[in-house]
Amino acid sequence: MNLFDAIFQHGRQSPAVICDGFESTYEDLRHHTLRIATFIAHAGIGTGDRVALQLYDSLEFIEAFIAICSMGAIAVPINTALSLSDQRTIINNCGARLILGERDLLDPLLTDAPVGLHFPEDMIVITRSSSSSSEESSGYYSDEFIGDHFTATDMVQTRFRSSDARMQDYVKRAETNTSTNFVDNEEATAFILYTSGSTGEPKGAMHSQADIFYTNSTFCREVLQLTPNDRLFSSSRLPFAYGLGNSFSFPLLNGATSILCREKPTAEIISRILKKARPTIFFAVPVVYNLLLEYHQEKQPLDCSSLRMCVSAGEALPAHLGERWQQTFGVPLLDGIGSTEMLHMFMSNKLNDVCYGSSGKVLSGYEARLLDEHGEPSAKGAEGNLWIKGSSAASGYWERPEETARTFVDGWVRTGDLYRCDDSGHWFHMGRSDDCFKSSGQWVSPVEVEGVLLRHENVARAAVVEDFDERSLPCACAFVVSRSAQSESALLEAELRELATSALPKFKQPRKYIFVEELPYTATGKIQRFKLRQQLRNKEQSAKR
Repeated sequence: MNLFDAIFQHGRQSPAVICDGFESTYEDLRHHTLRIATFIAHAGIGTGDRVALQLYDSLEFIEAFIAICSMGAIAVPINTALSLSDQRTIINNCGARLILGERDLLDPLLTDAPVGLHFPEDMIVITRSSSSSSEESSGYYSDEFIGDHFTATDMVQTRFRSSDARMQDYVKRAETNTSTNFVDNEEATAFILYTSGSTGEPKGAMHSQADIFYTNSTFCREVLQLTPNDRLFSSSRLPFAYGLGNSFSFPLLNGATSILCREKPTAEIISRILKKARPTIFFAVPVVYNLLLEYHQEKQPLDCSSLRMCVSAGEALPAHLGERWQQTFGVPLLDGIGSTEMLHMFMSNKLNDVCYGSSGKVLSGYEARLLDEHGEPSAKGAEGNLWIKGSSAASGYWERPEETARTFVDGWVRTGDLYRCDDSGHWFHMGRSDDCFKSSGQWVSPVEVEGVLLRHENVARAAVVEDFDERSLPCACAFVVSRSAQSESALLEAELRELATSALPKFKQPRKYIFVEELPYTATGKIQRFKLRQQLRNKEQSAKR
């Protein structure tokens, strides 16, 4: 079995995808998947070759992903919100032979390609215009491939080392292709999802098509219980493991409908989609739910009348936020935990068992255990390092054997999270067992943020740790030692905020700055961040008294 056969074998009649107000049927999706598969094959892509996807959430992403995995190649989705440097690192690390991407995303990536980009050999460029571009550079061939997914304005252009005559013949075959050389190999690596994990450096978790089928038979069937009438919308994007399940595998493997949005899903855009597309299930991270509540109260009421459930992941959902959402809209908000290494959720709350403040219970098909700092089972009721076992686990990290050995051990996967389990089987997140943490559902590496702050000429030392804002959501807090005792902290803070804004995405920017005379260090010169975290907790507890 491959993704193509699994999705299209039933001849479903309901809409497959709704994007920007236009619907695509399963038959439309099947036709365009075959066509894009021909484009990819014509670029010489074969078994095991990596194809980087630099696309917005769109039909092209879904079609390309199905085609690449089903033909035995390896899809590498790229988070377009990453820095250009990180994007190039991923492309170089995986050794992509082909990039399939949006023109406006590829142009800045390729600006200094001779310096920073060693791959790929070819590109397929998605251009959204009303006519063929007359500004093609040498080496490009306009194939007149006009997509009809939404309008007659989507155009794919390719760069090949071929003659015009061969190109014209190829385009004709792509238009009439009804079959292609798809293979049945569920267990082979089919896609790589990159995560910064606990090191702050991109690591590619290698997954198979079988992993997708497994998450569908576990979380999707046990928690979502989809029918063909369901419409799924996720503010978390397709390149993330969470978004890939929400917007791709779960709806399409069950004959339901995926709602996509190429635009950045702001509160205003999400509100519009909730009203017009009327999803039955909405997925997001806690910070998005908080923003939507603020939007509902301060700007415009949300229309959540079509929703039967909402799902949260990415970071622990504060109990008060989940309760407030359900009280406001009458829709349960189910928190859970998954990881890129496990592909999707392995713990979750359920409609008939909601315990706000917890990650729910372990799902059928998964096992969980807690180990102390010595690798021994934690005492009953005590917190410990969470390890997970399940058949959706990645086979390892791409070309990172040492990190693979640390994370994947005898069938178990180290999550890096601290948890405790109560007598009823509900699991509670207690923080990270390493120094990294999540903010807005994405990893923050303290070392990376500290490196930016240290660029300021008046910063001698800096340490970044996890804190929580006034809404109890995770955020970065920076402890700073100034080079000059006479420095005005307010002015320095303003300059550091400006520096962080220019160099870091919003979720990595420190929300708080604390100026201190010294930082705690170990005998070997390492910052003792746990002492700084404890200092924040003590300060918080004192304020409550």
